[in-house]
Amino acid sequence: MTTAENADTGTTTSSGQPASSSEVLAQMEPPRERLARIIFPRPGEPLDVRSLYMVEADTNPRRCHAPSRTSLSIPADSEVSFETYFNGFPASYWRRWTTLDRVVLRLHLRGAGRVDTYRSKIDGSRIGISGAPFGTDQVLGNDPATSASSVTRLEDGTSLVELVMELGPFEDGGWMWFDITADTAVDVLAGGWYAPGLAPATITVPDEDSPVGETEIDNSNRVVIGIPTFNRPNDAVAALQALASDPEVDQVIEAVLMPDQGNKKVVDHPEFEEAAAHFGPRYRRFEQGNLGGSGGYSRIMYEARQDTTAPFILYMDDDIAIEPDSILRAVAFARFTKKPTLVGGQMLNLQERSHLHSMGEVVNRSDFMWTSAPRVHYDHDFAQYPLSVAREHREEDGDPRWKETEDLHRRIDVDYNGWWMCLIPRYVADTIGQPLPLFIKWDDAEYGLRAGKAGFPTVTMPGIAIWHMAWSDKDDAIDWQAYFHLRNRLVVAALTLPEDAPIKGLLASMAKAVIKHTLCLEYSTVAIQIEAIKDFLRGPEALYELLPTALPKVNQMRKQFPDAVVLHSATELPAASGGPGGITDEPKHPVKKVLALAKGLVHSLKPANEEHHERPQMNLPPIDARWYSLSRLDGATVTTADGRGVVYRKRDLDKAKQLVTDSFAMHKKLREAWPEMQRRYRAAHPELTSLDYWTCVFYPPLNED
Repeated sequence: MTTAENADTGTTTSSGQPASSSEVLAQMEPPRERLARIIFPRPGEPLDVRSLYMVEADTNPRRCHAPSRTSLSIPADSEVSFETYFNGFPASYWRRWTTLDRVVLRLHLRGAGRVDTYRSKIDGSRIGISGAPFGTDQVLGNDPATSASSVTRLEDGTSLVELVMELGPFEDGGWMWFDITADTAVDVLAGGWYAPGLAPATITVPDEDSPVGETEIDNSNRVVIGIPTFNRPNDAVAALQALASDPEVDQVIEAVLMPDQGNKKVVDHPEFEEAAAHFGPRYRRFEQGNLGGSGGYSRIMYEARQDTTAPFILYMDDDIAIEPDSILRAVAFARFTKKPTLVGGQMLNLQERSHLHSMGEVVNRSDFMWTSAPRVHYDHDFAQYPLSVAREHREEDGDPRWKETEDLHRRIDVDYNGWWMCLIPRYVADTIGQPLPLFIKWDDAEYGLRAGKAGFPTVTMPGIAIWHMAWSDKDDAIDWQAYFHLRNRLVVAALTLPEDAPIKGLLASMAKAVIKHTLCLEYSTVAIQIEAIKDFLRGPEALYELLPTALPKVNQMRKQFPDAVVLHSATELPAASGGPGGITDEPKHPVKKVLALAKGLVHSLKPANEEHHERPQMNLPPIDARWYSLSRLDGATVTTADGRGVVYRKRDLDKAKQLVTDSFAMHKKLREAWPEMQRRYRAAHPELTSLDYWTCVFYPPLNED
């Protein structure tokens, strides 16, 4: 008996062995480059996660079963749609950024039924493209739109389906997908989206040193994977195992580079040796001090540029769950782009795995803060709101997410992609240099902005994704990372904003943050943000010294503030005495907001009741710890975002006054020094992003007596 995994197709490989279904598709004529495999959920995945891969009709007699990641068994008399995040084809991105004008759907099927293909418009409306019966004696008609399409019966009775689709109607948005209607039990033995031909082995790029002004560079199907890790040996080993789990992914990996920056080393993990042995000399680990994400990722690029030859470098975080086909998809997309392009993966929520947390980001130039790109909606749940919802509920009022789903059919353009997963062509790295030495935060944004200015766009690509912890589960806007958020935001703004551009929006945003943090009794945050401005004003020369020392300094500063000291539980303190009634109710009307702010300010200007510094008035979860509640209290515990502890926030009028005074004094200095800071940071930028600079970081010269 054959299964969907090991079907004997009647064809053989060059070695004489029976060809697998994926090999059958690869051997079809004419030769075509695969852009994305049709993939299916892992065994035991819950229904909400299955929605990322397929949508099964409610009338189906039973659920489909996936014997492998690339095969699926569909019961008879069933309908399955692949208008899904991982198996739909984001056609508008391929039309906008690549050289392709059409794509091909190839399927290897057993059983009898029909394949129908569709496309969506920018608003999610569905338009039929073509269809073909398989497993019967019917012959595919010669539709002008699918003149190159075909259905072929093999000796074993299975069918090879090939449907060609044009990319013309996708200027602004739209997906393509297929549905299968099963008359009998149907096995999807393999499938994929393909280019009409093979990817070019080389591409032409500008070259000032060439007599003809251009040169040929490698465009082969090879990639270097870089995963910096810090005190996450479990995650680092899991990442290696995930990369090794897929033979086709493993085949394109030239090297896996892993800077190990913590004191919990990946080599001490009991499964490390086996995981690393799979890659042999392709796995390279670099032990170094804690230089943050920028130091880890820069080490990857540093080593890749000098000791590997693959045309692509793929950054990945260590604390992610990987969908391996995303790696193949990112490389395939990059090989067909019109010009060297950074290809970013989107972020799915690791805690809610059917949720798309981040679809694309830009930097708002008015206040120079990163934000979601236009028409992007955070935390979209595909289980509850699949791509089809955009048209199924178009005429209905009610859930606003129905309307938001339309925007998933738009092409979203971005300024940069987070380095949780981002592919960078070697040519781009060689042209614009290394990441900035920023430790953490804004290094990815600056690199994307720098690349864009040099003519290398960034594309955040649907269907290419990893699972990562959502930002809402972190306190990074108020903990030690707040220092790096602000300091590095200023560095990147100085490098990016036009020299004559006003910074009123930036300063207003900073002033608003000071007031908000003070009202929320987040004094440690205000203090380290003052330090961030001071360190920015020290100029680019200070970045070398601060790369390994800023974090210890900030951590030492935060120890002086109770709002930065984490307790195991609120039960370590006396029971809450109670606060004013209704203060956790969010004021939504503008008038109510003004009244709440006035009450908060009046209370904040009074001396605190010291009794509430020994016994908190309230124990607040993060969702209730807002400016309108905390500004009315003298002492309260606030649970950390991860739920593992609490901090005791205590109102201190004298400390608050001093912090606000010092903050606005630093804002004044910043405004006055801004033109000079822009000049200095821009002048230093080439050195800060050079290989020589990072050589000094990784291999510091010995001090001479």
